[in-house]
Amino acid sequence: MTLQRPLVGIVGSAGAYGRWLRTFFEKRMGLQVVGHDPADPDSLDVDALIDRAEVLIFSAPIRQTPALIADYAARAAGRERGRLWLDITSVKSAPVAAMLASQAEVAGLHPMTAPPKSPTLKGRVMVVCEARLQHWQPWLQALCDALEAQCVRTTPEYHDRVMALVQAMVHASHLAQAGVLRDYAPVLGELPALMPYRSASFELDTAIVARILSLNPAIYEDIQFGNPHVAEMLDRLLQQLGHLRELVRQGDDAARSEFRVRYLLENRKALGEAAVADGNYSFERLGYLLADLTETSALSVYLPEDRPGSLRELLHVFERHRVNLSSIHSSRTQAGELHFRIGFDHGSDAGAMAAAAREIDDSGIGRVLVR
Repeated sequence: MTLQRPLVGIVGSAGAYGRWLRTFFEKRMGLQVVGHDPADPDSLDVDALIDRAEVLIFSAPIRQTPALIADYAARAAGRERGRLWLDITSVKSAPVAAMLASQAEVAGLHPMTAPPKSPTLKGRVMVVCEARLQHWQPWLQALCDALEAQCVRTTPEYHDRVMALVQAMVHASHLAQAGVLRDYAPVLGELPALMPYRSASFELDTAIVARILSLNPAIYEDIQFGNPHVAEMLDRLLQQLGHLRELVRQGDDAARSEFRVRYLLENRKALGEAAVADGNYSFERLGYLLADLTETSALSVYLPEDRPGSLRELLHVFERHRVNLSSIHSSRTQAGELHFRIGFDHGSDAGAMAAAAREIDDSGIGRVLVR
Protein backbone atom coordinates (compact mmCIF):
# COMPACT_ATOMS: atom_id res chain seq x y z
CA MET A 1 0.00 0.00 0.00
CA THR A 2 1.35 3.42 -0.99
CA LEU A 3 0.50 6.02 1.62
CA GLN A 4 2.65 8.88 0.40
CA ARG A 5 1.50 9.27 -3.22
CA PRO A 6 -1.53 7.05 -3.77
CA LEU A 7 -3.51 6.98 -6.99
CA VAL A 8 -6.83 8.75 -6.36
CA GLY A 9 -10.11 7.69 -7.96
CA ILE A 10 -13.19 9.91 -8.07
CA VAL A 11 -16.69 8.53 -8.58
CA GLY A 12 -18.53 11.45 -10.14
CA SER A 13 -15.42 13.01 -11.67
CA ALA A 14 -17.42 14.98 -14.25
CA GLY A 15 -19.45 16.80 -11.60
CA ALA A 16 -18.54 20.24 -10.30
CA TYR A 17 -16.90 18.99 -7.09
CA GLY A 18 -15.31 16.07 -8.91
CA ARG A 19 -13.62 18.50 -11.32
CA TRP A 20 -12.47 20.73 -8.46
CA LEU A 21 -11.07 17.75 -6.55
CA ARG A 22 -9.24 16.49 -9.61
CA THR A 23 -7.55 19.87 -10.05
CA PHE A 24 -6.70 20.01 -6.34
CA PHE A 25 -5.15 16.54 -6.18
CA GLU A 26 -3.18 16.97 -9.40
CA LYS A 27 -1.93 20.54 -8.93
CA ARG A 28 -1.83 20.93 -5.16
CA MET A 29 -0.76 17.42 -4.07
CA GLY A 30 0.92 16.17 -7.25
CA LEU A 31 -1.14 12.98 -7.37
CA GLN A 32 -2.39 10.97 -10.30
CA VAL A 33 -6.20 11.02 -10.52
CA VAL A 34 -8.57 8.74 -12.42
CA GLY A 35 -12.34 8.77 -12.39
CA HIS A 36 -15.63 7.31 -13.47
CA ASP A 37 -18.72 9.29 -14.37
CA PRO A 38 -21.70 8.29 -16.53
CA ALA A 39 -21.61 11.79 -18.00
CA ASP A 40 -18.07 11.25 -19.27
CA PRO A 41 -17.81 8.46 -21.88
CA ASP A 42 -14.00 8.64 -21.73
CA SER A 43 -13.82 7.98 -17.99
CA LEU A 44 -12.56 4.73 -16.50
CA ASP A 45 -15.04 1.87 -16.10
CA VAL A 46 -16.12 0.87 -12.59
CA ASP A 47 -14.07 -2.32 -12.22
CA ALA A 48 -10.92 -0.66 -13.51
CA LEU A 49 -11.45 2.21 -11.07
CA ILE A 50 -11.85 -0.22 -8.16
CA ASP A 51 -8.69 -2.07 -9.20
CA ARG A 52 -6.51 1.00 -9.63
CA ALA A 53 -7.63 3.56 -7.02
CA GLU A 54 -5.96 3.33 -3.63
CA VAL A 55 -8.09 6.27 -2.45
CA LEU A 56 -11.66 6.21 -3.77
CA ILE A 57 -13.84 9.31 -3.35
CA PHE A 58 -17.60 9.28 -3.91
CA SER A 59 -18.79 12.64 -5.24
CA ALA A 60 -22.36 11.95 -6.33
CA PRO A 61 -25.86 13.30 -5.62
CA ILE A 62 -26.93 12.68 -2.01
CA ARG A 63 -29.91 10.50 -2.83
CA GLN A 64 -27.81 8.22 -5.07
CA THR A 65 -24.69 7.92 -2.91
CA PRO A 66 -25.60 5.11 -0.45
CA ALA A 67 -26.81 2.76 -3.22
CA LEU A 68 -23.82 3.71 -5.37
CA ILE A 69 -21.39 2.87 -2.55
CA ALA A 70 -23.20 -0.42 -1.90
CA ASP A 71 -22.81 -1.33 -5.58
CA TYR A 72 -19.08 -0.56 -5.48
CA ALA A 73 -18.66 -2.64 -2.32
CA ALA A 74 -20.42 -5.58 -3.94
CA ARG A 75 -18.32 -5.25 -7.11
CA ALA A 76 -15.09 -4.88 -5.15
CA ALA A 77 -15.75 -8.08 -3.17
CA GLY A 78 -12.73 -7.57 -0.95
CA ARG A 79 -10.40 -5.92 -3.46
CA GLU A 80 -10.83 -2.69 -1.48
CA ARG A 81 -9.21 -4.16 1.65
CA GLY A 82 -6.36 -1.94 2.85
CA ARG A 83 -7.50 1.04 0.79
CA LEU A 84 -9.31 4.27 1.74
CA TRP A 85 -12.88 5.18 0.80
CA LEU A 86 -14.22 8.70 1.29
CA ASP A 87 -17.42 10.53 0.42
CA ILE A 88 -18.14 14.26 0.25
CA THR A 89 -21.94 14.41 0.49
CA SER A 90 -23.92 16.80 2.71
CA VAL A 91 -25.54 13.92 4.63
CA LYS A 92 -23.23 11.52 6.40
CA SER A 93 -25.02 8.68 8.23
CA ALA A 94 -26.21 6.66 5.22
CA PRO A 95 -23.09 7.09 3.04
CA VAL A 96 -20.70 6.27 5.90
CA ALA A 97 -22.77 3.20 6.87
CA ALA A 98 -22.63 2.06 3.24
CA MET A 99 -18.84 2.48 3.13
CA LEU A 100 -18.47 0.59 6.41
CA ALA A 101 -20.13 -2.40 4.74
CA SER A 102 -17.00 -2.59 2.56
CA GLN A 103 -13.59 -3.77 3.76
CA ALA A 104 -11.91 -0.41 3.12
CA GLU A 105 -10.84 2.14 5.68
CA VAL A 106 -13.53 4.80 5.80
CA ALA A 107 -14.05 8.50 6.48
CA GLY A 108 -16.87 10.86 5.52
CA LEU A 109 -16.05 14.42 4.48
CA HIS A 110 -18.35 17.40 4.10
CA PRO A 111 -16.81 20.62 2.77
CA MET A 112 -19.20 23.37 3.90
CA THR A 113 -19.05 25.18 0.59
CA ALA A 114 -19.82 24.69 -3.06
CA PRO A 115 -16.71 24.10 -5.21
CA PRO A 116 -14.75 27.31 -4.58
CA LYS A 117 -12.99 29.41 -7.18
CA SER A 118 -9.87 29.34 -5.01
CA PRO A 119 -7.40 26.42 -5.16
CA THR A 120 -8.00 25.31 -1.54
CA LEU A 121 -10.70 25.46 1.14
CA LYS A 122 -8.79 28.09 3.12
CA GLY A 123 -11.13 30.02 5.40
CA ARG A 124 -13.89 27.42 5.01
CA VAL A 125 -15.05 24.57 7.23
CA MET A 126 -14.86 20.87 6.42
CA VAL A 127 -16.56 18.29 8.64
CA VAL A 128 -14.63 15.03 9.03
CA CYS A 129 -16.27 11.78 10.22
CA GLU A 130 -13.46 9.29 10.86
CA ALA A 131 -15.35 6.00 10.86
CA ARG A 132 -12.68 3.32 10.39
CA LEU A 133 -9.10 4.47 10.06
CA GLN A 134 -5.77 2.90 10.81
CA HIS A 135 -3.02 2.97 8.19
CA TRP A 136 -4.60 5.88 6.29
CA GLN A 137 -4.89 8.23 9.29
CA PRO A 138 -1.65 10.15 8.53
CA TRP A 139 -2.57 10.51 4.85
CA LEU A 140 -6.03 11.83 5.69
CA GLN A 141 -4.47 14.38 8.02
CA ALA A 142 -2.08 15.40 5.25
CA LEU A 143 -5.10 15.86 2.97
CA CYS A 144 -6.81 18.08 5.54
CA ASP A 145 -3.62 20.12 5.91
CA ALA A 146 -3.29 20.55 2.15
CA LEU A 147 -6.93 21.60 1.81
CA GLU A 148 -6.24 24.32 4.44
CA ALA A 149 -9.81 23.93 5.72
CA GLN A 150 -10.95 24.47 9.28
CA CYS A 151 -11.62 20.79 10.04
CA VAL A 152 -14.13 19.77 12.70
CA ARG A 153 -14.41 16.09 13.62
CA THR A 154 -17.64 14.47 14.68
CA THR A 155 -19.87 11.42 14.20
CA PRO A 156 -22.16 10.96 11.20
CA GLU A 157 -25.28 11.07 13.41
CA TYR A 158 -24.31 14.35 15.10
CA HIS A 159 -23.31 15.82 11.75
CA ASP A 160 -26.75 15.12 10.27
CA ARG A 161 -28.59 16.60 13.25
CA VAL A 162 -26.46 19.75 13.06
CA MET A 163 -26.92 20.03 9.28
CA ALA A 164 -30.70 20.13 9.79
CA LEU A 165 -30.01 23.54 11.37
CA VAL A 166 -26.85 24.80 9.66
CA GLN A 167 -27.99 23.93 6.13
CA ALA A 168 -31.64 22.84 5.91
CA MET A 169 -33.05 25.52 8.24
CA VAL A 170 -31.08 28.30 6.54
CA HIS A 171 -32.06 27.15 3.06
CA ALA A 172 -35.71 26.64 3.98
CA SER A 173 -35.95 30.08 5.60
CA HIS A 174 -34.44 31.82 2.59
CA LEU A 175 -36.46 29.87 0.06
CA ALA A 176 -39.58 30.88 2.00
CA GLN A 177 -38.42 34.50 1.80
CA ALA A 178 -37.99 34.07 -1.96
CA GLY A 179 -41.57 32.83 -2.14
CA VAL A 180 -42.83 35.89 -0.24
CA LEU A 181 -40.89 38.19 -2.55
CA ARG A 182 -42.47 36.40 -5.51
CA ASP A 183 -45.95 36.87 -4.00
CA TYR A 184 -45.40 40.62 -3.52
CA ALA A 185 -43.75 41.23 -6.91
CA PRO A 186 -47.04 42.12 -8.70
CA VAL A 187 -47.73 44.77 -6.05
CA LEU A 188 -44.32 46.20 -5.12
CA GLY A 189 -42.14 45.13 -8.02
CA GLU A 190 -39.43 42.53 -8.45
CA LEU A 191 -36.18 42.48 -6.50
CA PRO A 192 -34.35 45.21 -8.51
CA ALA A 193 -37.18 47.61 -7.58
CA LEU A 194 -36.67 46.83 -3.87
CA MET A 195 -32.88 47.02 -3.73
CA PRO A 196 -32.67 50.85 -3.65
CA TYR A 197 -34.45 50.59 -0.26
CA ARG A 198 -32.16 47.84 1.05
CA SER A 199 -30.78 47.47 4.52
CA ALA A 200 -27.60 45.46 5.06
CA SER A 201 -29.72 42.58 6.40
CA PHE A 202 -31.98 42.58 3.34
CA GLU A 203 -28.99 42.72 1.01
CA LEU A 204 -27.33 39.77 2.76
CA ASP A 205 -30.55 37.72 2.81
CA THR A 206 -31.27 38.32 -0.87
CA ALA A 207 -27.66 37.49 -1.70
CA ILE A 208 -28.10 34.13 0.03
CA VAL A 209 -31.37 33.57 -1.85
CA ALA A 210 -29.61 34.34 -5.13
CA ARG A 211 -26.73 32.03 -4.22
CA ILE A 212 -29.12 29.13 -3.53
CA LEU A 213 -31.06 29.73 -6.73
CA SER A 214 -27.88 29.97 -8.83
CA LEU A 215 -26.52 26.53 -7.93
CA ASN A 216 -27.59 22.94 -8.58
CA PRO A 217 -31.26 22.52 -7.50
CA ALA A 218 -30.75 18.80 -6.83
CA ILE A 219 -28.30 19.59 -4.03
CA TYR A 220 -30.78 21.80 -2.16
CA GLU A 221 -33.58 19.32 -2.76
CA ASP A 222 -31.53 16.47 -1.28
CA ILE A 223 -30.47 18.56 1.74
CA GLN A 224 -34.16 18.98 2.62
CA PHE A 225 -35.40 15.50 1.67
CA GLY A 226 -32.31 13.36 2.34
CA ASN A 227 -31.73 14.24 5.98
CA PRO A 228 -34.13 12.44 8.36
CA HIS A 229 -33.85 15.23 10.95
CA VAL A 230 -35.19 18.03 8.72
CA ALA A 231 -38.92 17.39 9.22
CA GLU A 232 -38.61 17.90 12.99
CA MET A 233 -36.66 21.12 12.44
CA LEU A 234 -39.32 22.45 10.06
CA ASP A 235 -42.02 21.69 12.65
CA ARG A 236 -40.12 23.77 15.21
CA LEU A 237 -39.49 26.59 12.73
CA LEU A 238 -43.17 26.74 11.77
CA GLN A 239 -44.15 26.71 15.44
CA GLN A 240 -41.94 29.72 16.13
CA LEU A 241 -43.24 31.65 13.12
CA GLY A 242 -46.84 30.69 13.86
CA HIS A 243 -46.62 31.99 17.40
CA LEU A 244 -45.03 35.24 16.21
CA ARG A 245 -47.86 35.66 13.70
CA GLU A 246 -50.47 35.26 16.46
CA LEU A 247 -48.72 37.86 18.63
CA VAL A 248 -48.67 40.36 15.77
CA ARG A 249 -52.35 39.72 15.06
CA GLN A 250 -53.14 40.21 18.75
CA GLY A 251 -51.27 43.50 18.56
CA ASP A 252 -51.75 44.78 22.13
CA ASP A 253 -49.24 45.68 24.82
CA ALA A 254 -49.35 42.16 26.25
CA ALA A 255 -48.40 40.71 22.86
CA ARG A 256 -45.57 43.21 22.49
CA SER A 257 -44.29 42.32 25.95
CA GLU A 258 -44.33 38.61 25.15
CA PHE A 259 -42.54 39.31 21.87
CA ARG A 260 -39.76 41.17 23.68
CA VAL A 261 -39.34 38.44 26.27
CA ARG A 262 -39.69 35.34 24.06
CA TYR A 263 -38.08 36.41 20.81
CA LEU A 264 -35.51 38.94 21.98
CA LEU A 265 -34.53 38.55 25.65
CA GLU A 266 -34.81 34.76 25.94
CA ASN A 267 -33.12 34.16 22.59
CA ARG A 268 -30.31 36.53 23.51
CA LYS A 269 -29.83 34.67 26.79
CA ALA A 270 -29.88 31.30 25.01
CA LEU A 271 -27.24 32.38 22.48
CA GLY A 272 -25.03 33.85 25.19
CA GLU A 273 -23.48 37.29 25.44
CA ALA A 274 -20.20 36.24 23.81
CA ALA A 275 -21.93 34.70 20.77
CA VAL A 276 -24.20 37.73 20.40
CA ALA A 277 -21.24 40.10 20.56
CA ASP A 278 -19.20 38.06 18.08
CA GLY A 279 -22.12 37.72 15.68
CA ASN A 280 -22.89 41.42 15.83
CA TYR A 281 -19.25 42.22 15.08
CA SER A 282 -19.29 39.82 12.12
CA PHE A 283 -22.42 41.53 10.80
CA GLU A 284 -20.79 44.95 11.10
CA ARG A 285 -17.74 43.72 9.17
CA LEU A 286 -19.97 42.30 6.44
CA GLY A 287 -21.78 45.63 6.30
CA TYR A 288 -18.50 47.48 5.77
CA LEU A 289 -17.53 44.95 3.09
CA LEU A 290 -20.83 45.42 1.25
CA ALA A 291 -20.34 49.18 1.35
CA ASP A 292 -16.81 48.81 -0.07
CA LEU A 293 -17.90 46.45 -2.83
CA THR A 294 -20.69 48.76 -3.99
CA GLU A 295 -18.27 51.69 -4.29
CA THR A 296 -18.25 52.67 -7.97
CA SER A 297 -14.92 54.48 -7.81
CA ALA A 298 -12.72 51.36 -7.84
CA LEU A 299 -10.25 49.30 -9.85
CA SER A 300 -9.63 45.55 -9.89
CA VAL A 301 -6.02 44.54 -10.46
CA TYR A 302 -4.34 41.19 -11.08
CA LEU A 303 -0.84 40.86 -9.65
CA PRO A 304 1.12 38.30 -11.70
CA GLU A 305 3.97 38.12 -9.17
CA ASP A 306 2.67 36.87 -5.85
CA ARG A 307 5.68 37.74 -3.70
CA PRO A 308 6.61 39.95 -0.76
CA GLY A 309 6.73 43.56 -1.92
CA SER A 310 4.47 43.22 -4.97
CA LEU A 311 1.53 44.91 -3.23
CA ARG A 312 3.82 47.71 -2.04
CA GLU A 313 4.88 48.38 -5.64
CA LEU A 314 1.24 48.54 -6.70
CA LEU A 315 0.34 50.97 -3.93
CA HIS A 316 3.30 53.20 -4.77
CA VAL A 317 1.78 53.76 -8.23
CA PHE A 318 -1.30 55.33 -6.66
CA GLU A 319 0.90 57.31 -4.27
CA ARG A 320 2.90 58.76 -7.16
CA HIS A 321 -0.31 59.85 -8.90
CA ARG A 322 -1.67 61.27 -5.60
CA VAL A 323 -4.74 59.00 -5.59
CA ASN A 324 -6.05 58.24 -2.10
CA LEU A 325 -7.29 54.71 -1.40
CA SER A 326 -10.37 54.00 0.74
CA SER A 327 -10.36 50.17 0.71
CA ILE A 328 -8.40 47.11 -0.46
CA HIS A 329 -9.81 43.58 -0.75
CA SER A 330 -7.96 40.54 -2.10
CA SER A 331 -9.18 37.25 -3.55
CA ARG A 332 -7.81 34.29 -5.46
CA THR A 333 -9.14 32.52 -8.52
CA GLN A 334 -9.21 28.73 -8.79
CA ALA A 335 -6.03 28.98 -10.82
CA GLY A 336 -4.41 30.76 -7.88
CA GLU A 337 -4.29 34.24 -9.41
CA LEU A 338 -4.16 37.05 -6.86
CA HIS A 339 -6.69 39.81 -7.49
CA PHE A 340 -7.09 43.09 -5.59
CA ARG A 341 -10.14 45.33 -5.64
CA ILE A 342 -9.12 48.85 -4.70
CA GLY A 343 -11.62 51.54 -3.81
CA PHE A 344 -10.92 55.29 -3.90
CA ASP A 345 -12.21 58.35 -2.08
CA HIS A 346 -15.17 60.13 -3.61
CA GLY A 347 -13.99 63.03 -5.68
CA SER A 348 -10.71 61.36 -6.65
CA ASP A 349 -9.29 62.83 -9.82
CA ALA A 350 -10.46 60.65 -12.74
CA GLY A 351 -7.46 61.63 -14.84
CA ALA A 352 -5.00 60.65 -12.10
CA MET A 353 -6.78 57.30 -11.62
CA ALA A 354 -6.64 56.63 -15.37
CA ALA A 355 -2.94 57.51 -15.45
CA ALA A 356 -2.27 55.16 -12.53
CA ALA A 357 -4.14 52.38 -14.30
CA ARG A 358 -2.06 52.89 -17.46
CA GLU A 359 1.18 52.76 -15.47
CA ILE A 360 0.12 49.52 -13.79
CA ASP A 361 -0.52 47.93 -17.18
CA ASP A 362 2.54 49.40 -18.94
CA SER A 363 5.01 48.62 -16.14
CA GLY A 364 3.98 44.97 -15.79
CA ILE A 365 3.39 45.38 -12.06
CA GLY A 366 -0.15 44.19 -12.65
CA ARG A 367 -3.05 44.09 -15.05
CA VAL A 368 -6.13 46.23 -14.59
CA LEU A 369 -9.16 43.99 -15.03
CA VAL A 370 -12.33 44.86 -16.86
CA ARG A 371 -15.05 45.83 -14.39
